[in-house]
Amino acid sequence: MIKAGGAGSDEGIGMRAIRVDGYGGPEVLMPVELPDPVPGAGEVVVRTEAVDTIFVETQIRGGWGEAFGIHPPYVPGGAAAGTVVAVGEGVDPLWRGRRVVAAPGTKGTYAELVRVPVELLVPVPDGLEPAEAAALAHDGVTGAGIAEGIGIAAGERVLILGAAGGMGTLLVQLAVAAGAYVVGAARGERKLALVRELGADRAVDYAEPGWTEAVGGPVDVLLDGVGGDLGLAGFGLVRNGGRVSAHGAPSGGFTEADPAEVERRGISLRGIAEVQFPPAEITRLAGFALAEAAAGRLRPVIARRFPLADAAQAHRAIEARAVPGKALLIP
Repeated sequence: MIKAGGAGSDEGIGMRAIRVDGYGGPEVLMPVELPDPVPGAGEVVVRTEAVDTIFVETQIRGGWGEAFGIHPPYVPGGAAAGTVVAVGEGVDPLWRGRRVVAAPGTKGTYAELVRVPVELLVPVPDGLEPAEAAALAHDGVTGAGIAEGIGIAAGERVLILGAAGGMGTLLVQLAVAAGAYVVGAARGERKLALVRELGADRAVDYAEPGWTEAVGGPVDVLLDGVGGDLGLAGFGLVRNGGRVSAHGAPSGGFTEADPAEVERRGISLRGIAEVQFPPAEITRLAGFALAEAAAGRLRPVIARRFPLADAAQAHRAIEARAVPGKALLIP
């Protein structure tokens, strides 16, 4: 454990966190002790019980941080679930003691205590565990926003790339609930079995040659959580006049469809910009996802739970594509 602050600054230190002092591999995720945060005006402090992880955090750590305005040293993470333990000036004291999600937009959640703007707090419904709430924090918001924005209709053929990931598993469930014919594409039999279990009509291994033929024909909607060459291959399956959400880049880049072809084929294309929501939309979509989960209509798939201090191990598993569903950090 590294103590931050230098000599003579141990007073008030005790919160465990993970810090990145320079871009690099998972080994740069270092456990440290930092001063307990104090809520400012319009803020609360949440004691985290489960911390969300998403693939892009591995890319930021690996050097993409500049593009996101994140510079070392920094504490990673953008969402968590826990309990409000302190409130700042101007915040309703009734928040204290409430179980909440610190929604996407929160900063530095790889920590035991996190400062959260009150506009990013979402109450956790009764009956939902902190881990389930944390697993829906990012992907529930983005998944619900994608499904709502793309407008999946009953009877449509929907192809989901990255269908066994944290958000892909939610998109499969949302598309099935909308009455679509769902084709889930993932890598390896373990992940394909999960896709089928979640209700997909067909599961396709996109690591296999000729995988596009196994999709079984054109699709009305492509939900592309992978990007790169796989995303382009999926784009080729979309019928003229269809809809595409190209929101994922774990392959190393977003799908770059030819704008002229998009226009010629009358395809409605949504990208990562369409899932950058303001706080009011973030909390609305998070509230929807949490309510659906509490009602048993949406199930986050939690594959691995790592101690907070093992964040590096979690990132290795995520980068190795060894996590079907979600990996969480547990302080």
